[in-house]
Amino acid sequence: MNVIGIVGWKNSGKTTLASAVIHELSSRGLTVNAIKHAHHLVDIDQPGTDSYKHREAGAQEVILAGGQRFAIMHELRGAREPTLDELLARLGPCDWVVVEGFKTNAHPKIEVHRQDSSHAPLYPQDPSIVAVAADYAADFPGPVFDINDVTGITDFILKREQP
Repeated sequence: MNVIGIVGWKNSGKTTLASAVIHELSSRGLTVNAIKHAHHLVDIDQPGTDSYKHREAGAQEVILAGGQRFAIMHELRGAREPTLDELLARLGPCDWVVVEGFKTNAHPKIEVHRQDSSHAPLYPQDPSIVAVAADYAADFPGPVFDINDVTGITDFILKREQP
């Protein structure tokens, strides 16, 4: 499975770029999965629902299934957060996985950086960043794309396809 990460600081445009790349890859006939890392408490279930009650009762995993989709909610219950590799192993077959976040992992990543950011770019300290998408001429030694050049970024991703 091919993996490309989209990383950057908060409000840099990571989700916008990740969503656009997912759409572009999908529109080219490829199967795409996604992993989004969050640094805050995440709960896709709501208090009062049956599945929420199952988790509250102590279930480690609950699958909520319907005619359009299903979701698996896994309670860590004090266990460590899974690694990116462990999460990738749980995904179904696909051509590409777009990972948003996990900026400290060593998978190939594209950094999204804006000129008005109060944070320095990540790429000088991260050799796994393979390209930069920016709203200025970043001094990255590799490919630098305009932050809105989704076609060019996707072409670059596909040319880097992993074995």
